[in-house]
This record gives sequence, C-alpha cells and structure tokens, in this order.
Amino acid sequence: MKKKPLTRKPPLKKKTAKNHDVHEKKIVVLDFGSQYTQLIARRIRELRYYAEIHPHHISLKEIQSLNPAGIILSGGPASVYEKGAPQVDAGVFGLGVPVLGICYGLQLICHLNGGRVAASGAREYGRATLKARKASPLLKGVKPGQVWMSHGDKILKLPKRFSVIGVTENSPTAAFADEKARIYGVQFHPEVQHSTQGKAILKNFCSTICAMKPNWTMSRFVEEKISEIRAQVKGERVLLGLSGGVDSTVTAKLLHDAIGDQLTCVYVDTGLMRKGETDAVRTRFKKEFGIKLEIVDAESRFMAALAGVDEPEQKRKIIGKLFLDEFAAKAKELGHHEFLAQGTLYTDVIESVSVKGPSQTIKSHHNRVQGVLDMIKAGRVIEPLSELFKDEVRRLGLALKINRNLLYRHPFPGPGLAIRILTAVTRENVATLREADAIMLDELKTSGWYEKVWQAGAIFLPVRSVGVMGDNRTYENVIALRLVTSEDGMTADFAHLPYEVLAKIASRIINEVRGVNRVVYDISSKPPATIEWE
Repeated sequence: MKKKPLTRKPPLKKKTAKNHDVHEKKIVVLDFGSQYTQLIARRIRELRYYAEIHPHHISLKEIQSLNPAGIILSGGPASVYEKGAPQVDAGVFGLGVPVLGICYGLQLICHLNGGRVAASGAREYGRATLKARKASPLLKGVKPGQVWMSHGDKILKLPKRFSVIGVTENSPTAAFADEKARIYGVQFHPEVQHSTQGKAILKNFCSTICAMKPNWTMSRFVEEKISEIRAQVKGERVLLGLSGGVDSTVTAKLLHDAIGDQLTCVYVDTGLMRKGETDAVRTRFKKEFGIKLEIVDAESRFMAALAGVDEPEQKRKIIGKLFLDEFAAKAKELGHHEFLAQGTLYTDVIESVSVKGPSQTIKSHHNRVQGVLDMIKAGRVIEPLSELFKDEVRRLGLALKINRNLLYRHPFPGPGLAIRILTAVTRENVATLREADAIMLDELKTSGWYEKVWQAGAIFLPVRSVGVMGDNRTYENVIALRLVTSEDGMTADFAHLPYEVLAKIASRIINEVRGVNRVVYDISSKPPATIEWE
C-alpha cells in the first residue's frame, strides 16, 4: 500500500529590503542576577523593540557577535566593591554602542570607569520621586514621577566625563550620563510597574539613543519563524509532544502552518490533567485544526511511577523522564521522525541556567531534562517559542487565528495536578483534586472573575481536619485555593475575590466532592511565596 503524500505548505515570499530580520537590531540585556531582569526585556518588547537576555559573564567577542544596538546592565544583589562581585568586560564601554546601567548596573559603570561606590547608611527600598536635573535624551519628556528603588549602596564619586541628570529626595545621583560616549545609568528600576515613567525612559534609550525602530511584531515573527522552520526541517518529519495548554497549542499551529502533515502530535495522557482535558485536546486538534494526533493512555504507568513520592523536585523529574519514555515509545511505533518539537518559552530557558553558571535552581523544567538537552545539542529539537514570553505567545496565537478563549486560559504546570497534591499522588487524590479544581473554574467563569485572575489552582493539602456533616463527625481532606493577579508571573498578589464568590466555591466543593470537609484560601503574595506550592 502506497503512503499518502505529505501535505506541504507553499514557500513564503523572499524578504525584501523593507521586510528585514526583526532580530537585526536588538538590545542585549546582561544579567547580574536581579529578580527583575526578565522584566527589562519584557518592557522593551512591549514597546516593540527586540531584546534578549544573556549572562553577564559572556565574553566581549560574544557580545560583539550579537551585534547589539544597545546594551543594558541589569540590577543584582551584589555590591561592586566586594571580592568576587560579578563584572563585565570593561571593553563594552569602548564598543561605540550605547550602554544603560540599572541599579547594580549603574554602580558597575561608576566602578569600572574610575568612580567610587560605597555602602549607604541605610538601604533605600520602595517609592521615590524622580526629578530631572539636567537635559538628557534619556529623560526627554519624562515628567517628575514615581520610581522604584531597591539598593543599599550609593555613588560617592562620579567618573570623569559623567554628570548627574536625575535626582530623588534621597539619591543625589539617581541618574547619570556620559552623553558623548552614550553611557547612562539609573539607580532605580524603570522596568517595574511602580516606576510610572519607566517605559518612557526605556523608550528613549531604544529609540532616541540606540536609533532602533519599533518593528518587533508577531505578524513579522510568524513570517520569519515559518520560513526558518521550513529551512530547518526541509522534507523531514517532526514529532511534537502536546500538553494541550497554550504553549503547545500555539507551537502545533505554527508548525502545522509551516510544514503541514510533516507534523505529528503526540498527547500523553498522564492522568494528571484537568477534568475533560483529553477529550478537549482530541476535538481541538483533529477536528478544528486538522492536525495529525496520537493519544497515549499512560495513566496507570504514571500512577505506578509516582506511588509513595511526595518530594516536589522528584515528582517533576519522574514525570519528565516518563513523559519522554512514553513519547519515545510512541515515536518508535510511528516510525522515524527526524525532529522533536516542544513549546519551550524564553522563561524556561533563562530560569534553567543561572547567571553564575551551575547553581541551585528553584525548580527544574520538564523540557530541560537531560534527554532533551542531549537532543538540543545534536540539533534535532525545534523550539519555535523559545525566545518569547507568555504574553507574546498569546499575541502570536492571535496572529495565527487561534480562538482567544483558548489563548487566555490560565497557565497550568507541565507536571499537571501532581505538583498540586502535596502528598502522595494516588488515583483517589487526583480524582478529588480534579473535581474541586473543576468547580473552582466553573464558578470563576460564572461570576465573571476568570479573566480578572492570572492563575487559579486548587491544592490538595497533606492534612485532614475534623468536621461535622449532618449529625456525623468527619475527618477528611482540606483543599486550598490559590488565585493570583499578575501581569507576568514574576510578581503576584492574591486575587481579592468577593466573599460571596469564595463562599460559593467553598460550599460547592464541600458538598459535591466526596472526602473534602474544609476549604482554605491562600492570601500570600509573590514574593515571598511562589504561585505554585510545589
């Protein structure tokens, strides 16, 4: 029997002078360990300029090879005068490329150019009011306004050729500049929401100082990425492991638009997904998108592998490895496919690599386990979203004409409900949590609160509580609700749901989910807590 010929997509038009690479000009952000580093790149991209993050310790030659239009030195927790403090090759100041230092970056510019930095009498943390002291393109059009401070050091002596361009009530050197060399520094964090003039300052740096054009758009990204995928894949076949979430859905649609039936998607049903998720994936990919889909029923194997395991990092590693094993078994059954694709995001790439090299990480990512890393090294992995943040993935999905309701679903962890069960993962515990989770989501949508919340999850706690149902004493499980508001997941506050909505969710869970007699609400912010409990 002859094989059905593959469906190929027509090639894109060749790039014209007007349709040049959107990565041609970029801001290179050198990361010194600030909790806000990702926000720098995000804010710049929101302004439609392309930015990417690299560790501070890359060589001068590597920095030059990136062909930056501008360089930003991020903040960081160290002090520049301490032994072993992270540095940058001072040659960056002689590249003829504009440089902007933020917080630690400002202090490093001062330190490496002959100025003096020392510990201040008191740490300055929180809101301050910035006022321009001298005309500068960095502060052009920036009115006096609130900025966010987070530092414990101060400038004692400016380097030669530098002058103060901005002050606050407690910082006589809140911003400085060497205008001739186009080197600037700000003591505050323009990338955070609390800095009301922050975007204007970053825009001035990108547009006026670095002479960049705002051409970072998802429609142009789609064109370039499809062309890139076709050039890489040629006539070969690609396997994509689906989770059914936003990232893998957008990845699948983008790949299918690029290479058609050369793509096969494999959905491994771990038994750890939300209620009705497998049926929804089947309908979406086969009927709506017309994408080849294979579903692997692996619930029993995942449950066996997770039996008795309650340590979070161990759960993640077991799930990641078993997913790869199940995926590999199905791939072998389907026949040879030359490429693996996955919906890795830029945050996954950044968070899996410390700015100081190998070090302790908060949590591992299932798409950065060793087996995948080996394939990446061999050049056999396609990760079309690996330079995008979550909000950009959603905008990409809209450009690909994916239904908005699907794109704006809440984030859901790759390991599924397993890391929302803070004890042993059993079929019974998963079933209990799945029902509680479904009720919570149903009430959020009914009340109109779903899109006001950035992420929502029910958590199965490792405790039992005494209760009374009817005339009987009960000793049953406790469910915690974790609902947060956020713009990007870097910081978050608990969602201030109306009491009547919380009461309805709790009442329904207790009455409808067997084995639960108490519901609690998590009112922690991030930081210090994380969004997920594990």
